Amino acid sequence: MSQPVPLPEDVEGTARALHEVLEPALAPLVDAAFIRSAILYEEFVYRLALRVFRDAGLEAASRTAGRGEEIVRRAGLDGDRAGVPVDWLLRELAARQALDADGAGRFRLGADLPDLDPAPVREEQLRHDPSWLPSYVLAETVAGDYPAFLRGERAGEEILFAPRRLRLWIDYFSNDNGLYAVNNRIGAIAVAEWMPPGAGVVLELGGGLGSGAVALLERLSRVGRLADLREYRFTELVGVFLRRGQAVLEAAFPGAGFLRFGVLDMNRPFAEQGVGPGSVAVAYAVNTLHVAHDLAFTLAEVFRALEPGGRLVLSECVRPRPGLPVYVEFVFNLMETFRAPRLHPDYRPNGGFLTPEQWRRALEAAGFADTRFLPDIERLRERFPKFNVAAIGATRPA
Repeated sequence: MSQPVPLPEDVEGTARALHEVLEPALAPLVDAAFIRSAILYEEFVYRLALRVFRDAGLEAASRTAGRGEEIVRRAGLDGDRAGVPVDWLLRELAARQALDADGAGRFRLGADLPDLDPAPVREEQLRHDPSWLPSYVLAETVAGDYPAFLRGERAGEEILFAPRRLRLWIDYFSNDNGLYAVNNRIGAIAVAEWMPPGAGVVLELGGGLGSGAVALLERLSRVGRLADLREYRFTELVGVFLRRGQAVLEAAFPGAGFLRFGVLDMNRPFAEQGVGPGSVAVAYAVNTLHVAHDLAFTLAEVFRALEPGGRLVLSECVRPRPGLPVYVEFVFNLMETFRAPRLHPDYRPNGGFLTPEQWRRALEAAGFADTRFLPDIERLRERFPKFNVAAIGATRPA
């Protein structure tokens, strides 16, 4: 049975409370309208997750208590692919009290699964702020193919990155998408604040379709720091993304002589790809390093590429606490690079997003110092436990 869209009781009050502890430069990005949209999108993804859970045969498979791998096996799903996404679905439904969960990692469906229609949430979002709709279109498109992926009938990369779906990503990774733009803008603010004077060379890793670079260069121009750049090296591994990103940047900054473009694979040595040791003042990445196959290797390469005193700045979706499902993982769990990196017990115990503590330990293990967060998400989560985007900065010691 379709249910009405649950509306938050006091979004304005939440926004005021958040602004009391949020850095002033960030407050305009996370206003009451943004908070309302985030709540709506989280509800939309939950309703899609319920649909996938039912369509993939997980409803019947979870009537008896079991761990994720047991439920995957009972449902006849692909054990290699389905483990991480099904674990996420189980934790998401348990967090919403649609499933029972015990302290031993077992889940059980005790009552009937809620029947909630995603369409009213999308309609409410359209009325409230249509700029978020690319995120809705992407999630709903992926949800339609999710059961086939869990059964091993289709590869996640085929579902996500088929040529016919390029438009989805152009619209999603855009500063016009209210959900994604906040990542770019928080990262841009952090670089503008943390970039050393006269920085020289900025290297962007995994620049995608260019929206992060546009937001950063616009911010540097606004605060009078664009002249600090001698070179902005925009890099991306996927050729079609690189070409699109180059076109976007050259259109936004015509005649900008500091722009450079090239392929860079963060899973291979940087020096053999033209990024020499000590050649970069700032290394920058938006939602990129969490898909590094071996995070320790990639951070070591970044460390080598930075000059002494150089800064690494990441804008990342951050998991507030271990085990907490983050709604954007619903889509990206289909990517092998997202769900199955090389693990490390101290800072990489699972695929997907990292907690603040895991980022700090990973950076310190690579030799970085002065790890910092914007906003201070470690403090913020005590009052706002689902706040999950932050810039992360660290320094190569001089």
